[in-house]
Amino acid sequence: MSAGITAIILAAGYSSRMGAFKPLLPLGGTTILERSIALFRGAGIRDIRVVAGHRSSDLLPLIQSLQARPLLNEHYQEGMFSSVLAAAASLDAGSRAFFLLPVDIPLVSQATVEQLVRACQTSGKGIIYPACHGRRGHPPLIAASYRDAILAWQGSGGLKALLRQYEADAETVETGDEGILLDMDTPQEYGQLQERLHKLAIPSRQACEQLLLGRFEADSPLIGHSRVVARLACLLAERLNRNGCELDLALIEAAALLHDLAKGEPQHAAAGAALLRGLGYAAVADLVAVHMELPPPSGPAIAAADLLYLADKLVEGDRIVPLATRFQRQLDRHAHELPLLAKITRRLECARTIQRRVEERLARPLADLLQEVQS
Repeated sequence: MSAGITAIILAAGYSSRMGAFKPLLPLGGTTILERSIALFRGAGIRDIRVVAGHRSSDLLPLIQSLQARPLLNEHYQEGMFSSVLAAAASLDAGSRAFFLLPVDIPLVSQATVEQLVRACQTSGKGIIYPACHGRRGHPPLIAASYRDAILAWQGSGGLKALLRQYEADAETVETGDEGILLDMDTPQEYGQLQERLHKLAIPSRQACEQLLLGRFEADSPLIGHSRVVARLACLLAERLNRNGCELDLALIEAAALLHDLAKGEPQHAAAGAALLRGLGYAAVADLVAVHMELPPPSGPAIAAADLLYLADKLVEGDRIVPLATRFQRQLDRHAHELPLLAKITRRLECARTIQRRVEERLARPLADLLQEVQS
């Protein structure tokens, strides 16, 4: 899918407004530069290059240890476009298109990179821009055929001004990814990115839908099932929060929409969790991993994993049904398969335990709430 795609990370600047060297700043347990390289590698891009300049002696060992290709910009004092020139000059016959990502935009999601690669393959356009709510951001994906135009550019305004001349050859792809817009030039902005890291580690509803559509047909019964599970899980979470719980609705919705992302694969809960961790969605992955098998809760607290588990067990296809209805067919079908029967019974008892605790917290039968979702 990514053959001929080159990813170029621009990391040659002074970081003067930050007061610290941005590529080596920590973020989410790694450095900014390592995070950027991992972004593209996770999307299947093998040709990753890093433009270094200021403090290149500090960056080169890290770049090489991460098996990326260093590009030295000896004119980095002249500004970012000098790094764009170094990037363009490095392109060879094997490059079909290239990403350009400034190192100080570290929260782009892997799903966005994959979406842009797909758009490059299908749109027929030479410049693919990611957008969030209509605003373009980074990284653009640019056809290598623009190499000569970039190297010959003598105008002002840098790459943005150059590419503005080629709007007829541009495609804007709505991603729902706020990370494409978030840079960090100052310590204050760096602090804000650290605070937002958890939020951005939860995919938006639109990003979830795009992940599902990337694996299943739009009219897939599995997508319909996931949407109903999400609606039910979010309703339960909202009502529980009104009664003193502190459940993360965005996390629950994302996990519910994506819980069957790997359906059809062996051990699909574990497979889906592994896929989501690779995309950077660790908190969502933790819930997806246990949506099939969850020990009965031992305390009074109701967790996000409990609600996902219960909602999934209350939805058959795209219909909400009582637990007894959902499980009775399985119990009857496997009545003579004792190990499997024990597993089904255990799942049912776990779901019943969670349902009782939800009803106790809400002081009303769950059947009343199910009527609201179905109406």
